[in-house]
Amino acid sequence: MSTAQGGLQPLSFQPGTLYQYRYTLHVQLDHTSTPSPWGAWLKAEALVHLHQLWRDQGREELLQVQIHALKVQHKAEEKRRQDGPGGSPAEVILSQEAQAELQQPMFFSWNGGKVKALYGSTAESILVSNLKRGVISLLQLQAHAGTTMEEDTSGSCQVTYSVSNHSITKTKDLLNCTKPKSGFTSVNKLFGVEWQPRSTSHYVVKDSLLQSVLAEESHVVAPALRSTSSIKISSRQQLQLMSPPEPGPAEVSGQSLVDVLAGMETQHQPLGMASLPFRRVCTHCPSLRAYLKGLDGLRLKTDTSKAATTWQFQRFIQMLQSAKKRDVLQLLRRAPEEACPFLVEAAVAAQSVASLAALSDFLDFSKGPKSLLEKFLYAAAFSPRPSGELLHLVLDKLGGKQLPPELWETGMLAVGSLVGKLCQQELCELQVVKHGVETILRGLRGAKEESEVLIYLLALGNAKLPEAIPILLDHAEEGPSAITTAAISALRRFPAQHSSSKVKGAMRRIFHEKRKNYEKTSRLAAAQILLENDPLPMDVINILLATNEMETEMATFLVLKVQNSLHGDHHHPARKIRKVVLGDPRINNYNFFSKLGISSSFSAPLTATQDLLSTFGLDLLFLEGGFLRKSVSDFVLLSHGQRFPVVQVITEAQGLESMMGESVLEGEEESELTAGMSAVVLDVQLRPILFFQGYTDLMAKVLLSSGEPMSVVKGNLLLMDHHQVIPLQSGLQVTVRLQGALGLDISADLALSIWEQELKSSITTRGSLTMDFQAELDSPFLQATLRSQTEVETSIHFDTMLRFSDSPVLMCLQLREEQISYRETFRVSQSVGGQSSTSGKGRYNTMPGREFALHQANSKVCNLLLPAERE
Repeated sequence: MSTAQGGLQPLSFQPGTLYQYRYTLHVQLDHTSTPSPWGAWLKAEALVHLHQLWRDQGREELLQVQIHALKVQHKAEEKRRQDGPGGSPAEVILSQEAQAELQQPMFFSWNGGKVKALYGSTAESILVSNLKRGVISLLQLQAHAGTTMEEDTSGSCQVTYSVSNHSITKTKDLLNCTKPKSGFTSVNKLFGVEWQPRSTSHYVVKDSLLQSVLAEESHVVAPALRSTSSIKISSRQQLQLMSPPEPGPAEVSGQSLVDVLAGMETQHQPLGMASLPFRRVCTHCPSLRAYLKGLDGLRLKTDTSKAATTWQFQRFIQMLQSAKKRDVLQLLRRAPEEACPFLVEAAVAAQSVASLAALSDFLDFSKGPKSLLEKFLYAAAFSPRPSGELLHLVLDKLGGKQLPPELWETGMLAVGSLVGKLCQQELCELQVVKHGVETILRGLRGAKEESEVLIYLLALGNAKLPEAIPILLDHAEEGPSAITTAAISALRRFPAQHSSSKVKGAMRRIFHEKRKNYEKTSRLAAAQILLENDPLPMDVINILLATNEMETEMATFLVLKVQNSLHGDHHHPARKIRKVVLGDPRINNYNFFSKLGISSSFSAPLTATQDLLSTFGLDLLFLEGGFLRKSVSDFVLLSHGQRFPVVQVITEAQGLESMMGESVLEGEEESELTAGMSAVVLDVQLRPILFFQGYTDLMAKVLLSSGEPMSVVKGNLLLMDHHQVIPLQSGLQVTVRLQGALGLDISADLALSIWEQELKSSITTRGSLTMDFQAELDSPFLQATLRSQTEVETSIHFDTMLRFSDSPVLMCLQLREEQISYRETFRVSQSVGGQSSTSGKGRYNTMPGREFALHQANSKVCNLLLPAERE
């Protein structure tokens, strides 16, 4: 659709006339984060001959375009360093095959500036054919102002024209072009690529004849979490009429366009205007077949906290993606037992048909090692862009088998995660996804044990399916304490837009106990949904007023929770209503906010860059007797308007009062002595872990403890997986790839001393992140690759120490970060005429370890406890 606002006369070419244009192309790729732009450079010049072959009464023309005298230059990186930006370029010697293909004509039907169809040889190489498309795309224009849809090498794009005198300006919206589907990206956009394109073309037209074209476009691509690793692609095309036009070939007779094409000596097939995707053949990529020859003498790195292990993980993914099933299966069967978990993770991440088929043959859920099978399930759950085939494999391995409880629980949580991510990729209608959803819902309906119901609810939280919300609400309001808490926990995983009035109504009834009494952690979880999702002033005020009727610790926790959301994190949605809430005189007074409990809630920033903010939050809920009931520690990323929970660890303890001889408060049920932990890692709920249940179990584990920490999650996972093809208007192609891997080791330790009346817990997170980001330029005469590789190693410790012998209970919290090591390298590789060159530069840095100050009261207690601990 076009909106005309006046313009120039319709464009046309005259019969029997040869039009000669000088064509120039300049393409440049640069690393923008290096001290000076540094990358690859290409320039091409040619003569373009254009003449009319045929014309009908409706002004449709068949035009022939042919490239002559093409000269190509590039600037080798060595010369750029020696001579500077103005150094002399080197000429590219074209092969005879390339020259012959380039000189073959291409034909297109044209009407007043609009390219209607393209004709040429389907046997022509993709890169040469795309280059010719790029020349013809310059002739796609209109002589009046307005907005319309056009098709050229970029695909079908919305373009806007403005006209002034003899000048026409076209602006193309590259972000919304539609083209043949190619590539993929991670489900979570934080782990994808930011792309900023721009395209403008300037035309000069006189007497209905195109005089010149200048088309300029630029693309800036960067990992979403690290814009300083960006790469800029610049492309400039120019077409200039060489005057005067010369006599040319005569018109061809024919009744129709089809007749004219059929009468030519060489058959020419209809071609699409959009560039065809080109797949570069990797000549230096690692081969699994070659690796297998030396497998017996090789040892794999298995320390997940080291970057060397994570880089090795990425190399294996690349090998497995191009390997055959028999080779993958041979690798899995011949590998040492200690290397199998690593290889299973890599095979899941590769997600090729061959690797999944090999896993299907290799993994035996009826008798395989439980730890290896659980590793497979977690690897599937963490997949950044899972396929339906991966979900099918998981469901197949879980179906119809009597599994150990731990394996079944992990499997259901993995199914939930896979279903959720597939639906985010708009693949909810796949039959295997429907089967996965039905597996969870059918299991929930038939569950007899409370522990089974809990796992199915947490699986629905991983899936985050809107249609499951009524089911979760029913369990939240009607279920027993543990089920209520699990259902609310699942509801908190949903994006804010799903916190409807129905959800908030249910949370109000739970918090204010309108229908029945609820356990305090369930009420607090309901309050948090009301506070975190577009909170209403009425809800915040009513929550605060309700604290007047609560016991001291619960009231203290809630008041601090609200204060933290109103005054602390400036990204918190509750800050929008701060003035309204604090304007209520019942709330904004000293007596109201001066609660005397020791429970606390706070958050603080850890790291800030121009792309992201990472925060640490800690909630501590104590019982009236001074014992810790529940702690929640979380690390969150805030970037590009999104909030992403990296790690959340919840530890809970019940029944400590009776063990220490304290009386249970009136109105509360006496709970069995238990302690456990639950974790959400990279937005995937993991299987809850029970430390002990009952006094006998506690004593057995105290006496028989090995002293080794309990592993929460340990392994390697693919975090970023992005492949994008950017067709330049010139017909050249840029392929953007991002692959990022994470080595993670989270462990927890709990030590209880009955004699010294102390409880110590420690949660340690050790990790390494590696990121490989590259842009590849492909043309008929040069291939260039710009690549940046980044690696980070870090370790964070969160330690808790409680002493029961004092009243009130003393507790010291410590959050420590060890030294961070950081390395980044930049490379430029070019291949011209069989000659290849690579140059690189890099930087390395370390940041000293640090201990974070949590809050003043905590510092005072630590000063009391830690000196005694050191003595």
